Amino acid sequence: MSARDLFDLTGKTALVTGSSGGLGLAMARGLAEAGTAVILNGRDEAKLAAAAQALAAAGHQVTTSSFDVSDEAAIMAAFDGFDRAGTNIDILVNNAGIQLRKPMVDLAADEWRRVIETNLTSAFMVGREAARRMIARGQGGKIINIGSLTSEVARATVAPYTAAKGGIKQLTRSMAAEWAVHGIQANAIGPGYIVTDMNKALVEDAKFDAWVRGRTPSGRWGMPDDLIGVAVFLASPASAYVNGQIIYVDGGMLAVL
Repeated sequence: MSARDLFDLTGKTALVTGSSGGLGLAMARGLAEAGTAVILNGRDEAKLAAAAQALAAAGHQVTTSSFDVSDEAAIMAAFDGFDRAGTNIDILVNNAGIQLRKPMVDLAADEWRRVIETNLTSAFMVGREAARRMIARGQGGKIINIGSLTSEVARATVAPYTAAKGGIKQLTRSMAAEWAVHGIQANAIGPGYIVTDMNKALVEDAKFDAWVRGRTPSGRWGMPDDLIGVAVFLASPASAYVNGQIIYVDGGMLAVL
């Protein structure tokens, strides 16, 4: 197989959760540019439609599936719909997530559960439904979970997010341990500090902005497009012998003191 073919995703279909904007939309666009048909997911149907329209206008094959990734019944209904339509998910990107910044002593159990369910349990549930079908088809597949720097380290006031993203690293390893025999590669991406709507308040905080730039060897914030290369790699035949890993895209932040 040529180097070009190793990264060719023509004929594949990718479901990217939380892809009406930000990191999810950037990765979906990158996968589409590599040849996949993409299914965008989100809860805001108007925003989802606008994202799909933009990709379609660029010549990409795109559809949408609006469901709440923390709702098991909604997930199962969505996959039943894919089955009825004859849509096979070859690549799953578990990207949907939320953030909640609050000291642990002030954190309610319901707030904790909401972050864990959206950021971690959803990846298990959506991943399970995708894997069931990948296994039944017998043609393998790719699962890419989105972790974080907090899959490895912690910061104050984001305890549930940190616990969830630490769990993503171990969930990814568990997926590899169980599903590699079926030709499924499950890996994760750990973004560093990226300019997104979720981080808007941090980007606009002059002190925090200076800390990120000073703490990161690359000297800048990441951009959503910085995740495209690794997403395409992990979705493609090029990563056929890569399994259970998390790749940090952080400008070198974790590499230095």
